[in-house]
Amino acid sequence: MDTGLDLNQPAPELTAAICDIASVSGAERPLADAVEQALRAHPHLSVDRDGDAVVARAGEGRVGRVVVAGHLDTVPIAGNLPTKRDGDVLWGRGTVDMKGGVAVMLRLAAQIASPVRPVTYIFYDNEEVEAERNGLGRISRTRPELLEGDFAVLMEPTSAMVEGGCNGTLRARVTVRGTAAHSARWWMGSNAIHDAAPVLERLGAYQPAKVEVDGLVYREGLNAVAIEGGIAGNVIPDRCVIAVNYRFAPDKTEQAAFDHVCEVFRGWDVDLADSAPAARPGLDRPAAREFVAAAGGEVRAKEGWTDVARFAGLGVPAVNFGPGDPQLAHADDERVNITEIVECENRMRAWLAPDEG
Repeated sequence: MDTGLDLNQPAPELTAAICDIASVSGAERPLADAVEQALRAHPHLSVDRDGDAVVARAGEGRVGRVVVAGHLDTVPIAGNLPTKRDGDVLWGRGTVDMKGGVAVMLRLAAQIASPVRPVTYIFYDNEEVEAERNGLGRISRTRPELLEGDFAVLMEPTSAMVEGGCNGTLRARVTVRGTAAHSARWWMGSNAIHDAAPVLERLGAYQPAKVEVDGLVYREGLNAVAIEGGIAGNVIPDRCVIAVNYRFAPDKTEQAAFDHVCEVFRGWDVDLADSAPAARPGLDRPAAREFVAAAGGEVRAKEGWTDVARFAGLGVPAVNFGPGDPQLAHADDERVNITEIVECENRMRAWLAPDEG
């Protein structure tokens, strides 16, 4: 199969071509090869390869570098490839998350030889799987200079709206302890599952905060996401563990967020399972203000976690901006309205090459 990409195709047609090169997490190589080959055909770009990630830079030798990033991988295919087009709607795996954004990036990289500010385009692997495999994380550890910039745009699906920063997330285990006994002589034990009721009551009564950060309001949340206990049908359980997920605003560090969870569940054992930091939007940066103006002037808070947090950890403020309804990401009927792809491209061009208009 010919996997060559024509970067002069209109963005919707290029999106379909990219989607039709299957790239489930861990199997991005054919698409990464096609992206690298297409970009190396343009002499104004400096192209690097890191595993199955491709980095292209334009406008060397100037200050004020910005980064535009998007991942190449998708979740597993569910009978939704190859793509199909129905009017203004493109159906198929990756159309939302996030190959429309990748198509826009490729066209910008190929066609804007002299951007008003230097640009680094990053096409990376393994975003949809565990964090240790994430290609952007790998680059940040091994070649952090490739991520340097004053500002970054992550082209995750946002329905063509600017979403600033992101909430952080952590999972913790709240352990309730009891005393094991035979269920026929239950009075000799202490049932840890029964004794977990106050933990659930505390969660039910919890009032999550709405926190304003840099002019954006982030909605927090603390919820039970799993519960386990018991070892057999005739044994009083001596242990019950409630897994809780805390989504916290960018005014908190990971440690401060975990301290808050420990305070909420004071009196029980609380262990941290994993966490990822929040990211401030950095809308006070000149490049950010210019981007927001080019993208329509409206910004909302990003409620979920995205890789903008990786940029924030390197001191690079970042926003999310891309085509596609995020609620359709990973759905079997994943689909995007192509007008959003075109709109995102036009707004990105207005930012990087305003003289073109």
